[in-house]
Amino acid sequence: MADHLSGIEIFVTVVELEGFARAAEKRHLTRSAVAKTISRLEQRLGVQLFHRTTRSVSLTEEGALFHEYCVRALEQLRAGEAMLESGRNVVTGKLRVTMPVLFGHLCIAPLLTQLAQEHPALQLELSFSDRLADLVEDGFDLAIRNGPLADSDYLVARKIGEHKMVLCAAEGYVRRHGAPETLDELRSHEAIAHARHGRISSWRFWQDGVVRDVVPAARLMMDDFQAIYNAAIAGMGVAWLPYWLVRDALRAGTLTELLPHCTVTMFAINAVWPRTPHLAPKIRLVVDRLLQQLPGQLSALGPVAA
Repeated sequence: MADHLSGIEIFVTVVELEGFARAAEKRHLTRSAVAKTISRLEQRLGVQLFHRTTRSVSLTEEGALFHEYCVRALEQLRAGEAMLESGRNVVTGKLRVTMPVLFGHLCIAPLLTQLAQEHPALQLELSFSDRLADLVEDGFDLAIRNGPLADSDYLVARKIGEHKMVLCAAEGYVRRHGAPETLDELRSHEAIAHARHGRISSWRFWQDGVVRDVVPAARLMMDDFQAIYNAAIAGMGVAWLPYWLVRDALRAGTLTELLPHCTVTMFAINAVWPRTPHLAPKIRLVVDRLLQQLPGQLSALGPVAA
């Protein structure tokens, strides 16, 4: 198909400039290359497109008819390219996006707010919820989701980044209770666990090439990472928290990373949207921006004030 389009463009150029030599100069080709392209085109079509003499070329009747169709086809292609280019530069309409509360506040909203400033015709409605919304039923155009995704026939997902979890505790807690040296020793430590509906989330590690899931023995259980972070800062126990949340506290020494030799599983971050025949320019714009900037944002951001 690419060769066919190239041949058509060269054919139209020969007609417009009334000669192989001038067409070759414009296309930065040799005259021989242009002549061979036209010959191949004639062979494929089974007709002669030009009357050739030593001094000039002119269209045959079939060539003139084919030229009309070629011009219209190229105009349509250029119009399509212009439309797509316009769609990239001028994005309009409302885009409803749902995202996890804390991750959305710290990592997603700043990027989308900047995007909205750059595109005044784009209306963004951001919803912060840790409930997994039904995009179609709840009327969302896009969702940002962390962790594994369920299989779906009506949703499309694009990985836009990944984040890791960090096992940590406050300096004061480590002074009082010591630091665990193995995963098994974690069971003897006070933990601040993430729990929902009474179910404690396990902490996942890679050790010696094997996945280890540790269910912490927790006295404090919370369903919000910000609250867990605040409790960890206060020295209430060991916590398993996203790096993008604790980065600044680790660098400042307020929190200490524990068991750094145990590799923590990386969790994918995905943009998810309803499957459609054609991706809306406003969704493409947002997904592309997140893909470009979110990885840097994850490593640059620290926690909100405790």
